[in-house]
Amino acid sequence: MRLIVVVCFQDEARFLPRFLTSVERQTRPPDRLVLVDDGSRDDSARLAAEYTARHRYAVVRYRSPRRREADRLVRAAELEAFEWAVAGLNEPFDVIAKVDADLELNPTHFERMLAEIGADLRLGIAGAVLSDVAGDGSAAPLPAPSHHVPGATKFYRRECYEQILPIPAHLGWDMIDTVKARRAGWRTESFRLAGGDTLHLRPTGAQDGVLRAYGRWGACAWGYGAHPLFVLLGVIKRMSWRPRVVGGAAYGAGYCWAALRGVPRVDSDVRSFIRQEEARQVRDLLRSPLPARS
Repeated sequence: MRLIVVVCFQDEARFLPRFLTSVERQTRPPDRLVLVDDGSRDDSARLAAEYTARHRYAVVRYRSPRRREADRLVRAAELEAFEWAVAGLNEPFDVIAKVDADLELNPTHFERMLAEIGADLRLGIAGAVLSDVAGDGSAAPLPAPSHHVPGATKFYRRECYEQILPIPAHLGWDMIDTVKARRAGWRTESFRLAGGDTLHLRPTGAQDGVLRAYGRWGACAWGYGAHPLFVLLGVIKRMSWRPRVVGGAAYGAGYCWAALRGVPRVDSDVRSFIRQEEARQVRDLLRSPLPARS
């Protein structure tokens, strides 16, 4: 299978060397690595150019600097840069991957994704379970259901990718793509990798605050069409996470803020499918046997 990996970054000089070293160590290198500098103002472009000079499979593409935004994630700028890079490809592929530059990849990351997609013709989007690296160097898996594929590590089967287009460029896009894929009959799954998780080097909330991250997750839930009662369950669940109580409250506030502001959300037919999945999750939870009393 021919694999093209697209890595979009802006001002990632802190993490890019570690990421690129982990690409060099892959047991199955990509057929093409497209490094997309999305208007960096640090040394990211230079680091990318030096890497491409040493590796024939790598190329670098440059996007013009744009006006800085308070939160570029709201506009899904990384998705826009990825789609810009894909549109400029002039070579075939079987799998197209979107991978973030603030990761340290497990050496088998690419090989395992291709193996899973090759073994299951219904697997449309694959990814790896990620672990957040804390300031003290410890790592903990990011909580998510197995059918969710995080935006930092998306491996799309070409036929699936073409079928789910367009992916709306707003908050919640990395949930919407997997939902559209499942709605079209594909499977989506994140896999644990032997030898340790791929590491997310920038802990959640490290860039602009943990509470803002929780609020953004709530706004994402609005964007992909979560039912209000399911959001309430999400608030309750997140109140047990750190920072306790206020994290869950920030999640709920983010959802309400997005609703009041009329933030863009996915089409009603996709929202309907999402709510059917949510209802099944709740039914499965209610049917689960209670833990035995000691």
